Amino acid sequence: MATAVHEQASATVGEGSLPDRGRRNTAVLVGFTAATNLADGVMKMALPLLAAQLTSSPAQVTAVSLTLTLPWLLVALHIGVLVDRFDRRRLLWIANGMRLAAMGWLTSSALAGGITLTELFSAGVILGIADVVASTSASALVPAAVPPAGRERANAWMVGAETVGQEFAGPFIGGLLLAAGTGLALGLIGISYAVAALALLLLVGRFRPAGPAPDAVPASVNSRIAEGVRFLWHDQLLRTLSLIVAVLSAVWGAWLALMPLYAQQAMGLGSREYGILLSALGIGGLAGALAVSWVNRVLGARRAMFADLIGTIAMVALPALTTSLWAVAAGAFLGGMGGTLWSVNARTLTQRRVPDDMLGRYGAASRLFNFGAMPLGAALVGLLAELGGMRLAFGIFAAATAITPVLFVRNVPRAEAATR
Repeated sequence: MATAVHEQASATVGEGSLPDRGRRNTAVLVGFTAATNLADGVMKMALPLLAAQLTSSPAQVTAVSLTLTLPWLLVALHIGVLVDRFDRRRLLWIANGMRLAAMGWLTSSALAGGITLTELFSAGVILGIADVVASTSASALVPAAVPPAGRERANAWMVGAETVGQEFAGPFIGGLLLAAGTGLALGLIGISYAVAALALLLLVGRFRPAGPAPDAVPASVNSRIAEGVRFLWHDQLLRTLSLIVAVLSAVWGAWLALMPLYAQQAMGLGSREYGILLSALGIGGLAGALAVSWVNRVLGARRAMFADLIGTIAMVALPALTTSLWAVAAGAFLGGMGGTLWSVNARTLTQRRVPDDMLGRYGAASRLFNFGAMPLGAALVGLLAELGGMRLAFGIFAAATAITPVLFVRNVPRAEAATR
């Protein structure tokens, strides 16, 4: 039933939905993703640095960073309802309009004499909400824009663009731009958001989800949220994937939170060596995006997703076993590569399995497992490290992650994990 509804919804690209239209829409979506994630990567680095120039309080600086991610926990489910009710391309325009407004405000303040901490908090909240709208809308828009045969490639390129923008180019370019001047940096970020919004004009097709029947009783926002959560929870495959993602996200949150201190105190790394370690994570993610089609042909999508579980176990287990830079970096590479393999195949699977009018609510609900588990993992690993030491904390998380392959094998059949 769900598959039939989704296949019908996929036809909303319009008559004559040929491969060339899919390639064009893929190029537009990848370009949009690259431009916005590059700007987001710059902002995630720039906002805390700007806050650090205004206050010496660690709590206030970290609170500015928190404004960029907290909306995922507070408003994601409500935005999922919007994504399932309104034209998803228009929502992307609205999101970029919010980003442009925030950047224009910060740029004008910087040129007028200085940005205040209150302005950084406010801009961070606006950018965080815009990120929720854009990410949820873009993921839900893919099935209407790209035919089934091209979705694996589209998702791979989009994940690759996210990795490059967030992990590599964004922080690097952000440092250069801030060195050249705050006003210039913020202005160029705004231009990047504007170019991304204009690129959406090149999308071909209809991107409004199928609405309820004309005689249907209008449902409340809360009931539609509950419907999306129930859909996720009652589908055994989707529920299993979401639970696994919650575990993996907690592990990633723990690794990212504890690794800076572990690298300095236990591994004795300087800033240069620590940069190599973090780069291994991003390089692994990029390698996964480039190799996912080949890996899926050789191993199949199910084994590729299973490889992420092993890679994540290695990422968190190796620091518990050794302080060797190259061993820990190898684990980070495997974790980054596996994470991309999982993301691409999970997106392709759910875009095929979830009905078009449920994609926004499903995506928002599933992301709660991701963004909700990361801070929990960070908090728990800090407590464990305080009580038993950092290597023991990594070991406990590695042991906990070992349950994910069992869940995966028992609940993800080979036929269901096929991406085509």
